[in-house]
Amino acid sequence: MIDRLEAIVQRYRKIQEELARPEVVSDHQKLAALGRELRSLEPLVDTYGHYREAQDELAEAREMLRGEKDPQMQEYLRGEEHGAEQKLVDLEEDLKVLLLPKDPNDDRDVIVEIQGAEGGQEAALFAADLFRMYSRWADAKRWRVEIVDVQENGIGGYDRMSFEVHGAGAYSQLKYEGGVHRVQRVPVTESQGRVHTSAATVAVMPEADPVEIELPEKDLKIETSTSTGPGGQSVNTTYSAIRITHLPTGMVVSIQDEKSQLKNKEKALRVLRTRLYERKLAEQQAAQSAARQSMVKSGNRSEKIRTYNFKDNRVTDHRIDLTLHKLDRIMEGDLDELVTALASAERQRLLESDGSHEA
Repeated sequence: MIDRLEAIVQRYRKIQEELARPEVVSDHQKLAALGRELRSLEPLVDTYGHYREAQDELAEAREMLRGEKDPQMQEYLRGEEHGAEQKLVDLEEDLKVLLLPKDPNDDRDVIVEIQGAEGGQEAALFAADLFRMYSRWADAKRWRVEIVDVQENGIGGYDRMSFEVHGAGAYSQLKYEGGVHRVQRVPVTESQGRVHTSAATVAVMPEADPVEIELPEKDLKIETSTSTGPGGQSVNTTYSAIRITHLPTGMVVSIQDEKSQLKNKEKALRVLRTRLYERKLAEQQAAQSAARQSMVKSGNRSEKIRTYNFKDNRVTDHRIDLTLHKLDRIMEGDLDELVTALASAERQRLLESDGSHEA
């Protein structure tokens, strides 16, 4: 473990040196990539620094204890020795967690896509509720939310909502939200007060840097049109809506959120780049649930990751069998307890896996 930690410290120092070089400062893509790597290493380097300090404290206490004759001073030094030993044990456990395989995308910004699935208009209304929930959570964390594209259903719901979240560690927490979310409640469209069950799908994709996914012009078919709203009515008369087809894969992205054609094109390219990056990750890690296909599957309620029961003010995350009776607070963006529990379960799984490999 110590050899790995020393190598990480060396890498950390090398990155600091690289970040000071003029050619790196002028290269925004490389600067961003190195900055991400530096931030990801900081907790480990800081903890290892505390670990080395505790080692020095323990060695000093033991050295003084060997030469001390005064019984009272010996008792004091034994306390110092015990404290340093316990600190070392605690820091070693922290280091084991920090050394676990880290998702290289954790520090990236994300694109989130929410779609109403099973349940018609109520599913679209729930999709809008989920977007508000994530927006409030992002606000509390000082993350910036930017709408990419939205398809409204005319009664306040979203058939589809795509948005970007910009902020340190956004993907590391939002990635647990990918999957099918089931809701049980009396819809506003229900006249007889019956509880309905509906579902919305959430896909969370790490945003790719342009340098990672190149999009040569020859691979793109770019079309423009006037923006349209619910029912097909014209939103504006300028050709601001953008539709980009990636010819090698057939992937299509349509954006009409902005009145500016240039801004819509920039957003469409970011979404396309991110979807291609996620496809690349899925191909590399086909067995992992990070792939969008395994996140949302068909949108059927039986594939749910979480249930929101409004009548009982209850939320259940089925992946870790956790139930919280605070749905009202969660819908206001208080997601930290849920996400912390999911991250903790993932760390425990990795620790157990790491231990079995060592055995």
